[in-house]
This record gives sequence, structure tokens and C-alpha cells, in this order.
Amino acid sequence: MRGVLHFLNTAPVLQFLEKLTGIDGVIPDPYYQGGGLHQIEPGGRLSIHTDFAALPNLRIERRLNLILYLNKDWEEAYGGHLELWQPDMSECVHKVLPVFNRCVVFTISDDSWHGHPTLLACPQGMTRRSLATYYYTSYTRPEELAGSRRTTWRARPGSSDPRRPNRRPKAAVLRSVAGAILPPIVVHAARRLSGRK
Repeated sequence: MRGVLHFLNTAPVLQFLEKLTGIDGVIPDPYYQGGGLHQIEPGGRLSIHTDFAALPNLRIERRLNLILYLNKDWEEAYGGHLELWQPDMSECVHKVLPVFNRCVVFTISDDSWHGHPTLLACPQGMTRRSLATYYYTSYTRPEELAGSRRTTWRARPGSSDPRRPNRRPKAAVLRSVAGAILPPIVVHAARRLSGRK
């Protein structure tokens, strides 16, 4: 996974994304904040939401979301579709089945509502896995982003529960991301120092 994450932040990929989206000056996320490996177990979900707006410490605005799916032998009946919703949440306009090697790129805005809100129906022992990375530009509207909008959750029509997904402890998430991007010798040394195998 380290090689894939590195590749997704190289100049050829950035140039491709600029050409694809018409957004100039695309910057990769040096911190992988919110990115990296994501995994949802059977019965899990990710409620409809919009993503946070900026990394204020770097004065960069979040513009693009790239998701690469890692699910071999994924069947339609398992669900886990990425749902893209109208800005007014009146309807889902597109569903994407998370099959292996499928890549989705979409723009981030105050109205880019997305998620996979239906409970996963994949077999026990199987998970919905994806690799996510985000791209930024220099602030285009600093006065609006000064407060750095956070991730916002929204219920689908007919549902009253926009609950956030069950989340792993922050330390577990950081270990997962570190394991994906750091050299194995560093990961092994950190485990030995912390008393974990």
C-alpha cells in the first residue's frame, strides 16, 4: 500500500487530476488526514456526509477525494455502494459498487453529500476495504474557510439517524496509516518499543 499511496501523490497523477477536473494547482495531502486504508465490517456503514474543508495550518483547501476499492470477488448483494446525493438531499443521483481496482474521483464542496449508509451484507470474515487520499489547492476563499468547516453528517430522506460510523480508536487508525506508509523496519521498531508484537 505504501507504493500505491506514494504513486497517487506523484506529479503525473496530480497532472492527470488537474486535466480531469479542470482544477489547477492540485496539492497532495502530506499528512493523509482522514485518508489511508479504510475498512468496514459486515453490518457497518458510513452515513451520508460532506468532508472537512481545509487544513488551516497549511492554508490549503480540500478540493478532491480519490477512493480506490480493494474488494476482490465483491457481489452486488453485499451492498457497500458509494452513494452520491443531490445538494438538497432530495435523491441519490449515483451509486458505485466498490469492486476491486475501481477508482472514484469527486470534488469536495459544501454540497458534495456522499457515503455508504446501507448496512453491509457481506459474509463474516469479509470487509469493505478502500484506500482514500485527498487533494488540495491554495485557499480560493480564505474568508469562508477561516473557521475550517468540519465533516457534516446528514440523514437520508425517511431516516432520522445521521449517526457517524463506528470508529476505531484514533491510536488504531494512526497505527494503520503509519503501517501503510512507513518502512517496515520503522514499524517493527515502534512495535518493539511499545511492547506490542
